[in-house]
Parts: sequence; C-alpha cells; structure tokens
Amino acid sequence: MRIAVIGAGAMGSIYGGHLSLHNEVYLIDTNQTVVDQINEHGLIIQENGSDVTYHPTAAVSTKDLEPMDVIILFVKALFSKAALQSNRHLIGANTYLMTLQNGSGHEDILGEFVPENRIIIGTTEDNGAVLAPGHVRRGGTGKTNIGMLTEDTEDFLPRMKEVLDSCGFQALIHANIQQLIWNKLFTNVSLSAVTGVLQVPMGFIAANEHAWKLTCQLIHEAVAVAHGLGLEADEAEITEKVRLTSVNSPEGITSICADLRAGRKTEVNTISGSVVRASKKCGVPAPTHEMIVELIHAMEER
Repeated sequence: MRIAVIGAGAMGSIYGGHLSLHNEVYLIDTNQTVVDQINEHGLIIQENGSDVTYHPTAAVSTKDLEPMDVIILFVKALFSKAALQSNRHLIGANTYLMTLQNGSGHEDILGEFVPENRIIIGTTEDNGAVLAPGHVRRGGTGKTNIGMLTEDTEDFLPRMKEVLDSCGFQALIHANIQQLIWNKLFTNVSLSAVTGVLQVPMGFIAANEHAWKLTCQLIHEAVAVAHGLGLEADEAEITEKVRLTSVNSPEGITSICADLRAGRKTEVNTISGSVVRASKKCGVPAPTHEMIVELIHAMEER
C-alpha cells in the first residue's frame, strides 16, 4: 500500500517506521534536519530495550509524488488543515484520509478534502517520545482503534487492519468509533482543560474543592452533549475515572498545561472545542466548555 504519514514526531515516526516494513511509506515533515537524518541514516526507534532502524522515505516537499492510497495525519490538530493543503496533490480520487490524533471532530477538517466515505478516524494506545532528530522511543504499545463515519462500502477497513497488524500494531475495527473517541475525550475536556487554565499538575484537581467543582461541571455538560449525539455516557462512572486519574498522577502535566506554559498554541479546538461544536449540532448547551475555550485562547495570546 502507498502510505503518506504527515508529521515525523514520536507517533508519526513509530507508525511510519513500522508501516515501512511492508509498504511504500513516505514520512512527511517540515523539519529538514529530521528528514535528512532519516534519509541518510534511517529512522531509529528504541523499542524493547534496543534500537531498531527503519527505512521510510522522508520528505519536506511532496510535489513530485503521485497520489497515495491512504494519508495518516500525525501533526498537532491545529496544523491539520495547513498540512493537508500543502500536500493536497497526494489526495487522489481513491485516497483515504486517516487520523489517530487526540481529541474529536477531526472529520470536520478532513471532510474539506475528501468525501465522508473516505475518512477514517480512530485512537491509538501506543505512546512515544522524540529522543533526537530521526530517533524516537516507543514507550508502550496498545490497540489501534479505527472506524468510519459511514458504511465501509469498499471494505477498506479490513485491508487497513491487515496492513497495521502485519507491521506490529494491534488494529481493531469499531462500528461506532465515535463512542470510543468520546470515552477518551471526557478526561481531556475536564481534567486536562482545567489544569491548563489553572497551570497546575493533575493532582491539584481532585485535591482542590474549587477546581474539582469546575471539573465536575465540565463532565456534566459533556455527558449531556454525548447523550444528545446518541452516545452512551455514565456520569458517575466518568467522574470517578477522572478523579482517579488526578489522584494517581499527582505530578502529571497535561499537554494543554505544557503548551500554555511554553507559550505554544494548544489543541483546545479539537478537545473542548469539539464539545462546543457538538453541542450546537445536537442543541444541548455547553456554556462552561465555551468559557474554557475562550479562556485558553486568551491565554495563548497573552
């Protein structure tokens, strides 16, 4: 299969590297140093206690490449549209766009480039970290959950699962992938969002009366929106899960908190912002999430 992986960070490198074992893979990134390192010395992934070298083709420019069978997005969500626009010529009549990015609502952006029946959304339980240009660590493995927004009339998902499984991943096809994505989203739109606004570690949330009250309000609204979308969500169960996440990771720093601390743009539009967009679609109010989105954007622009 001809595959373009856009974004050569930790996760893009892990997927691009492994998929190159049995596929024609192009790893696309704007960092020339990373691209040169991969092309000259290979992509090194530290896994199972040793370094393994993979050989995808890395590139900054894709203007000479033909359309792909599938394009997998691994850039930060706020760069998704720009990344697809600059590589638009890779999208042919039969190209599928796939995202395993954090958050929800990515299909709104992908839908500007391909029809809904060629969008694959999902989540990954793998994790990793960049050690140096062209050198990443695969910190843990898990399931790669994929699904589509419409009926898979061309039976592409089984083919994608076979490709992923043959390259060292554990792919699962879900009939209702949105349910799985929202299950993961609840923690991010409550605990993570509040740590970002307050600039505190995760443990502060459950320990502080006021922070916890705000977090519970965000959970309450997100659950109501999920119900409005026809999804299942047990508020008491979700609240306890979020509380335990805070208690069990007292010094943990969320990506939203880290991004704001470093003066970077966050992915709030595909985290809390996805609840806001969903609330407008289903007519269920989410005013606290709207406030959180505006607060975080204001903090980004300080």
